[in-house]
Amino acid sequence: MKQVLIKQGRAVVEEAPAPVVEPGTVLVRVDHSCISAGSELSGIAASGMPLWKRAIKQPKNVKQIVGMVATQGMSRTRSQIEGKLLAGDPIGYSAAGTVLEVGKDIRDIQPGDRVACAGAQCAHHAEIINVPRNLTVTVPDKLDFPAASTVTLGAIALQGVRRAKPTLGETFVVIGLGVLGQLTVQILRANGCRVIGTDLEKSRVLLAAESGMDMAIDSEDGNEVEQVARFTGGIGADGVIITAATPEDTVISTAFQMCRKKGRVVLVGDVGLHLNRADFYEKELDFFISTSYGPGRYDSDYEEKGLDYPVAYVRWTENRNMVEYLRLVDNGKVAVDHLISAIYTIDKAPLAYEDLKDKEKKPLIVLLSYPQSKEDAAPRRVVVNPTARPSEPGLIQIAVVGAGEFARGTHLPNLQILSDRYHLRAVVSRTGHNAKATSSRFGADYATTDYQQILDDAEVDAVLIATRHSLHASMAVAALRAGKHVLVEKPLALTEKELDDIEDFYTSASPVQASKVLLTGFNRRFSPFAQRIQELTRNRSSPMILNYRLNAGYIHLDNWVHTEEGGGRNMGEACHIYDLFTYLSGRKVATVDAQAIASTTGYYGEQDNFVATLTFDDGTVATLTYTALGSTDYPKERLEVFVDGKVIVLDDYKRLTIFGAKVKGIAGKVVDKGHKKELEAFAFAIEKGGEWPIPLWQQVQAMKIALLVEHLIMAKHDRSAESDS
Repeated sequence: MKQVLIKQGRAVVEEAPAPVVEPGTVLVRVDHSCISAGSELSGIAASGMPLWKRAIKQPKNVKQIVGMVATQGMSRTRSQIEGKLLAGDPIGYSAAGTVLEVGKDIRDIQPGDRVACAGAQCAHHAEIINVPRNLTVTVPDKLDFPAASTVTLGAIALQGVRRAKPTLGETFVVIGLGVLGQLTVQILRANGCRVIGTDLEKSRVLLAAESGMDMAIDSEDGNEVEQVARFTGGIGADGVIITAATPEDTVISTAFQMCRKKGRVVLVGDVGLHLNRADFYEKELDFFISTSYGPGRYDSDYEEKGLDYPVAYVRWTENRNMVEYLRLVDNGKVAVDHLISAIYTIDKAPLAYEDLKDKEKKPLIVLLSYPQSKEDAAPRRVVVNPTARPSEPGLIQIAVVGAGEFARGTHLPNLQILSDRYHLRAVVSRTGHNAKATSSRFGADYATTDYQQILDDAEVDAVLIATRHSLHASMAVAALRAGKHVLVEKPLALTEKELDDIEDFYTSASPVQASKVLLTGFNRRFSPFAQRIQELTRNRSSPMILNYRLNAGYIHLDNWVHTEEGGGRNMGEACHIYDLFTYLSGRKVATVDAQAIASTTGYYGEQDNFVATLTFDDGTVATLTYTALGSTDYPKERLEVFVDGKVIVLDDYKRLTIFGAKVKGIAGKVVDKGHKKELEAFAFAIEKGGEWPIPLWQQVQAMKIALLVEHLIMAKHDRSAESDS
């Protein structure tokens, strides 16, 4: 499919694999999409900005880059940043078209329905889009797609008016008569309000007047505040809605001065916010911010998971605003046809953006139209990479599933280094533009959004799964059943049943199926530091004491890591350490205990701070202190091993120090957690068909320890909650 991307200061049209419908989403063949001149042009301008200028605007990114250099080195960090810039970003957030497929549990929308869609994360300028249910609304029968494709702009304007709470007969000023201002004028008129409008561009003022605006303010006619006072009989405006975009602070000051006592100002646009206390204090004005399309915006539970707000408590959500806007347009209360300046085909999207920059034309709404395929035409979900090099004989044909930052920054660069062992057959990502960009960057044969394509590809020997944690087990089993070797990132599974399914596969597998290697990405055991520790303790005469401290850092509770997709920090990260303990001891675990801190503030999650103590059947005792309480300025990981008169200390996978023995430690310039060695071991096991890099029982044991720790943490949290009540 064709999709618009922004790259280095310009818009381009590229071929990308079409998305696959998911549970809770709707797959839509786009008919028209609406370009938002303000936000999209600013996004394009930002994409062409030099890196140093971006750093000044977003200093937090500088700290992240410094951390990447410290752990990965300068060359790999530079490669990651350059790769991201070259990949480009999708653009667009308002579209309308016809439903192709609906995901699981969606019953109120059917294939063939006409819908309008919103969301900068999904309603892109592309032939086919995959949109969550709460960002999708049906289009009235008589309303055409061009008008319906403005649904996001309409919902934004409508939410701004709702924040102002207008009543019949009130007078409002609209500052800025771009497309949002034009729609705001009409919506206020539909509410029975008198409307005053102002804009530096006279043609826009005239256009708003044609839509029913009662009075136009002309800065050349004298003081704007006085003009409002004269129109309102000296009272002042009941409210002002700012839809302008300017860094100047004068706009907000003027808005306050235009209001009557106890009036209100609503900010929809983007203006300078240096406030002058005298402008609003004596009048006791209310100042409101209008957040995009309405309640639900930026709430992943609402937008991505489909959890609606009860209408009795939240009357107008972003979805209900979208519905109401389309109803207003359908009923003729709001007109948009005269605001549409031009319609370009998707192929000519770059020209559309260039025309938007034209200071003389100053178009309000520009749409993109899309060719309509036959109803039975299947979406194209594979895009071949024309620059891919043919594979050399004997190489392992591997497909990477999940092209997130970790895969792009770690696994894929290592696969390039190991080009004498692997050939990158395919890249799979849920978003087509990411799959395409990643496959091009790393030389894969093709990109796809369809995991089944990989399973059906007879040339694929092995699959590397780096998706969200909740998909690991099911994807691994599917790949094994398809006859592929599997390297699946940790965690191997999130539930007992998922672990049982994996064990059952190998229990009942045919000799050919059982020969397929399964390797969980417990990479730490492959680091040179862990392997050196194992060498030094292999012939110990007594049990060990292992103390591991993981200063994990705080992750906000709405991050996916804490959700059912991530499984929490114990399952998703601490499992690494349970595997390391298993590797160093080489024994079966005997007992598991865990103590957790119950947060009294709700700031920390249930798995953020705990101590897990394990004993192994040789008497070895291992303790993990996992905490988000500390500072990230302090080193993240430290392991102390006490054994046979020696103390072995591992600091952040950069330095190994040995006390009590005449052997030397190890020191490295960058962090080495064994990711490359892990891939080498995986290749060796596939090529030689011998011993697995990690025996299955050890992979399963690490996850069973995690599940036991999880159970103990949750049980103690429940008891703590009961005692508090």
